[in-house]
Amino acid sequence: MSEGPKGAILQRDKKTYAIVPRIPMGILTPEILENLAKVARKYKVRIIKITSGQRIALVGIKHQDIDNAWKDLGMEVGPAEGLCVHYVQACPGTETCKFGQRDSIGLAAKIENMYVGKKDFIPAKTKFGISGCKLNCGESYVRDIGAFATPDGWTVVVGGNSGGRPRIGDVIAEDLSEEDALDLIKKCLDYYSKNAKPRERLPRFIQRIGIEEFRKAVL
Repeated sequence: MSEGPKGAILQRDKKTYAIVPRIPMGILTPEILENLAKVARKYKVRIIKITSGQRIALVGIKHQDIDNAWKDLGMEVGPAEGLCVHYVQACPGTETCKFGQRDSIGLAAKIENMYVGKKDFIPAKTKFGISGCKLNCGESYVRDIGAFATPDGWTVVVGGNSGGRPRIGDVIAEDLSEEDALDLIKKCLDYYSKNAKPRERLPRFIQRIGIEEFRKAVL
């Protein structure tokens, strides 16, 4: 993190901090929820906020309480700043959704294990969105790298983002097996890592070199 203790984000008041535990794909258990509530009460957390990355931020923790709060949580830090993969967002897919075509949570979990928490291997922050069908509830088209399922396989999308300079991602391959989708995602990140400018987000990199040049490099 750029300011304050490790795993904490300085807030507007310049006195308190937010911490964001890692919650892969936004999936929680009763035990995790109970412990979050216990920690929030113990350290007088001012706001508990569900983030856009399907995580929970505990906001308003004092500097002297941060290390103990993390110890009590017993959870890893969910990256919210820095040059790394911040999160892998996913819809329920075939686990629960009647529209699901493929296992979006399973694919997202594999990507999460491959990349989240790994530091300094990419030029800028990167976010994933994995969706179990064409409805794209995992917001695949507006994440740096996305994938969504059809009856014929996975479609991989690159170069999307929301925020102040939104961009709809480009489809680079369709009808892929899960193994082939993971292999293509790795190729996309490798090429981006080796050729982008420092702090250049993937959407800006693709805008600079062109989607056809990117597609030719990874396919």
